[in-house]
Amino acid sequence: MHSVRSADGTPIAFWRSGSGRPLLLIHGVIASHATTWRLVLPQLAQHFTVYAMDRRGRGASGDSSTYTLEREAEDILAVVDAIGQAVDIVGHSFGGLCALEAALRTDVMRRLILYEAVPLRGADNYPPDVIPKLDALLAANQIETALVTMLREIVGLGATDIDMLRRDPEAWATRLSNTRAMPRELRAEYEYVFLPERFTDLRVATLLLVGEASAARELSSARGVAAALPSARIRLLPEQQHLAMYTAPDMFVRAVLEFLAEH
Repeated sequence: MHSVRSADGTPIAFWRSGSGRPLLLIHGVIASHATTWRLVLPQLAQHFTVYAMDRRGRGASGDSSTYTLEREAEDILAVVDAIGQAVDIVGHSFGGLCALEAALRTDVMRRLILYEAVPLRGADNYPPDVIPKLDALLAANQIETALVTMLREIVGLGATDIDMLRRDPEAWATRLSNTRAMPRELRAEYEYVFLPERFTDLRVATLLLVGEASAARELSSARGVAAALPSARIRLLPEQQHLAMYTAPDMFVRAVLEFLAEH
């Protein structure tokens, strides 16, 4: 494990494996580097030097009393600076949104792969009152109910996919331990509005991955983002939803490798 200090002094942990050009992996809301990437990292490490970070408040990384999306972007930039050369990035879900915001603040990101990451208007993706509902569940110490509610009502997973996640007890325990910090990130996404004019000069080649079976809003958002980014395109993952790293790891890795080979 390696650690670097972010701009506000928060320690951010990351792990290195493999060899080749650097590839940074950034996980989503309730995950850690270990839960999100464990099935795909060994394959990716055959082609790249893979850096997998824990976002702030997750795993081995530290945290701070204040939280903003800008701090998340600074965390990514701190890891990129520690890598010391131009880097490709794969970001899943909220981690991809953090990566896109970081890309506006540096010129050393070579390529971006964002998997169902960027809402056009975050509030449109949330059922009414779902965040207050999660707050109430957490206040009542109903941690697992809060986690399942988020997966069902915000991510849009069905019972089969949630049961699949439960069948990995260690990863499920990690998600439960991360659940209390979940609302702050959901609020950051809820308040997020994608402004195309902010990204017109972002020339980073970008792949937007979308599960073919995901909610229609994911493809709609990807199309809006692709229209704004000068060098972006969309790839659908057949029969997948939000978790292809678990449900179709070979397909996920193939999409990453093919895009990076093209550019």
